[in-house]
Amino acid sequence: MDTSWINTDEITTFAATQGLNILGAILILILGRIVAGWARRLTVKGLSKTSVDPMIAGFAGRAVSILVMVFAVIAVLNRFGIQTASIIAVVGAAGLAIGLALQGTLTNFAAGVMLLLFRPFKIGDFVDTGGQKGTVRSMDLFTTALDTLDNRRIIVPNSEIYGKVIENITHNEIRRVDVKVGTEYSADLGKVRTALEQVPGRVPGVLDDPAPQIFLHELGDSSINWQVRLWCKTGEFWDVWQAATEQTKRVLDEADIGIPFPQMDVHLDKLDAAA
Repeated sequence: MDTSWINTDEITTFAATQGLNILGAILILILGRIVAGWARRLTVKGLSKTSVDPMIAGFAGRAVSILVMVFAVIAVLNRFGIQTASIIAVVGAAGLAIGLALQGTLTNFAAGVMLLLFRPFKIGDFVDTGGQKGTVRSMDLFTTALDTLDNRRIIVPNSEIYGKVIENITHNEIRRVDVKVGTEYSADLGKVRTALEQVPGRVPGVLDDPAPQIFLHELGDSSINWQVRLWCKTGEFWDVWQAATEQTKRVLDEADIGIPFPQMDVHLDKLDAAA
């Protein structure tokens, strides 16, 4: 085999001048890899001890790991005498361009991080947010999935949720049930109150504390309006609401108290012929 084309002097010179740099670069990359893994585990472990969501902890750990490796690569380039200032500037400009192109996505991401940090709701809560009502089925860094009462799946961007009003309907353990009813003006107020006070005892699931309340609400256009206010466990709200509505109608029927429909009285006056 002809090896006359190989210049051993150049190889020897290159090995002598760059050998230490190559060895140093390899050691830097190995050390950077070790430090990156250690930093990732330490970040995840530290955040796991707080109320931070595991998804955010994992993302933060990966971000720290990548950052350490970026510094390691820059250190390797500096060791070979490569000017990294221009490279960093190019990377920064590219990052800015990508950020502008993905502005909506990054907005959803930032909102998702805040939602996972502050936890205004959790999986299984029934919420009114982003113009939608539904049970929260899943949450990630970009979207939140809701199931409506008629079992439709709605995916809401996190930017439509965070920074706006969030009503967590099922957050508390108990809820108040309000049944509104109007009675005729001719009905005796005491008789109406006595009849409505029977409703709580007829409805399963009504709590004694807070106590039920029969509230005289207003004098309406066509009726005297009342509210039957009951408290129940949040999970039993709909059953109690339906039963309370039914029993309100029944006790008024039993007491022969009418529930008037909206009506308007029209009076016709005969004009004077001379006028």
